Parts: sequence; structure tokens; C-alpha cells
Amino acid sequence: MKPALTTPAMKSVGENVVRIEAEALKTLADRISNPMAGSFARAIDLLFHCEGRVVVTGMGKSGIVARKIAATLSSTGTPALFLHPVEAVHGDLGMVVPGDVVIALSYSGETEEILRLLATIKRLRVPLISMTGDALCKNGATKPSTLASAAEVALDCSIAKEACSLGLAPTASTTTMLALGDALALTISEQRGFKEEDFADLHPGGRLGKQLARVDTLMHSGEALPQVTPQTKMPDVIYEMSRKKLGVAAVVDGGKLLGIVSDGDLRRLLERHGKDALDLTADKLEVDLPAGAAVLTGHVTLVRGALRVDCHGRDRPSFLGHAYLLVGVQLYERQCAALVRVRAALFQRRRGSDGDPPLDHGYRG
Repeated sequence: MKPALTTPAMKSVGENVVRIEAEALKTLADRISNPMAGSFARAIDLLFHCEGRVVVTGMGKSGIVARKIAATLSSTGTPALFLHPVEAVHGDLGMVVPGDVVIALSYSGETEEILRLLATIKRLRVPLISMTGDALCKNGATKPSTLASAAEVALDCSIAKEACSLGLAPTASTTTMLALGDALALTISEQRGFKEEDFADLHPGGRLGKQLARVDTLMHSGEALPQVTPQTKMPDVIYEMSRKKLGVAAVVDGGKLLGIVSDGDLRRLLERHGKDALDLTADKLEVDLPAGAAVLTGHVTLVRGALRVDCHGRDRPSFLGHAYLLVGVQLYERQCAALVRVRAALFQRRRGSDGDPPLDHGYRG
């Protein structure tokens, strides 16, 4: 039995693997910027003008990479699916229809299961983009593989060596394929003008979904919006706030927003006036909108953008000193369309992947 590696030896092997793969990616980047630039541009053009879906296929480790490429394309605005080459020849080729574009991954370019699909792809006149290990960009390159020869666009994923010490396990080669797939997907995404809001539409779940949640998924509007008039007595204000379960009420007169009242305002009023506070009306409490306050003007704003709304331009939810955002307020008309509880919004967004600092969680009503 081979003795276990020492700690220094383990570090050396791990470092070597990463360096080999990093060098393969650097070589790929250099290839895209010059010798393969034309082929890359043609691939982008085919994918961008695809009227159907992008069908990505591969076998073994290349198949796993193909699944990831299809998923990345789909989540960045390019409809795509993964086609297993073995299932394909048993009926799943029906997924491929005229108007689609096929991306086929095979480092050798001679994978039997992939080559069996070529006749059908050709019959359907579906454009084929190949990702193979053919050193197509080197001077004096050998004859391209069967897959690269059959493709309208052949992309070079060749590497100097695998990171595996035996030179057998797909490592640097699959990393290169994956990176090239990401490069295609994100270049097309840029070309489509794909925005953060579009990504949010396609990714409502998980941490990213929470981070990119829209205001309209959290806001309380219509009958759920607590509203009182300036003449409303305190017991009715309390009832309205309790009934709508928001701890705040908008003070509205003739459809015009005059200000807001929070349960914190009520507590302070009771401290000052005791039971006599219940004889007062909402206009004694309303918190006016400060001149020049920044407010949201639509319901499709992303939460992480909404939380930056603040009358002082600060990146914290301190609008009007209350733990609420007034959505759809137009200061010159003073109309309130909805309320968003900032705690609910904060639940959606903690420290983001873009390095934004965590927002203040304090309730200051």
C-alpha cells in the first residue's frame, strides 16, 4: 500500500492541479482574443440568432459540463436544454427541431455516442458548434476530428496536459470547456442587453432569488394598505394598524398622502398624554414627508435597489425614520400606492455576493 502523502506533498499536488488548470484557462483566453476570435464570433452570431433553443450535448464528464452550459445559457436569457446522446438515439432526438442550434462537447471529437447524432443534425439542417480538443489554432495542426470537421463552427479547447498526474482524468480539459461555455453564454447575454431584472424573473428561488426579489412581491397595496384620514380618532387608527398588521398607517386626505403614523408614534403619544391621547386625531401624529425625499416611482424596482431609497441618499433603510418604504409616492401629487415592510425586504437581502455591506436592521418607528 502506497504511504499517505505528507502535508507539504498534499499542498504541492493541490497547487500543481490549480496552476495547470489556470494555465489552460489563460491559454484559452489568449486563443479567444486572437487565433480563435473569428470562430468565437461566428458561434455567438449563430446562438444570438437562434430562433429555437440551444441544444447542448456531451457524454461522460463532457456531458456534465454540457448540462452546466445549458443551465447557464437558460438563466442568462438564452433558452437551452441538455440532450443526453444515448437517450437521443432512443427517441429524445425529437427534442431537436429546425431552428435550434446544437453545441456538442467531446474532447477527442470521436465519441461514438455523439457521432451517431450527426446524420440527424445534418438532415434537420441544424447548425452545429463543436467543442473539442483539436489544436485547430496551432500552425501545422493535425487533421481535425470527425466532430470538428462536421461542425459549422469548431471551437478549440485543446490543452497542454491534464492536471491528473496520470494524464488520464478529464480535469484541465473539462475546466476549459466549462469556461468556454460561460464565455459564450455571457457574451450573448451582454449582446441581448440582459439586465438584473431579467435575471430576477428567471431566478425567483434560493439566495439569489431573495437578493433579487422585486418590491411588488413584498408590498402591501389596495385593501391591505392601512389608511386613515387626518380626522380619524386614535382608537380607529390603532384598529386600522392592527387589522392590517403592519404597525403603520398612511394618513390620506382626498387621495393625497399627508404622512405616516407608526406604532412607535402611538407609544410616544401615550407616554406624553396618557389616556387623553385616545381623544386625539391622526393629524396630531402624522409624520410629514420631508422636502426632496427620494421615493420609489414603480413597483418593479428590485428590493436591493429599493433599500437604498433614502432622503439623504444613504445606503440604509431609514426612509422617514420608519421601517417602511413608501412605494409609488409622487411628491408633487403626494399619493401612496403601497407600503413595504423593510424587515421583510431585509429578510430578502443580507450581505450580497457583490460585497454590499449588511443593512441596518434596527426598527426606528
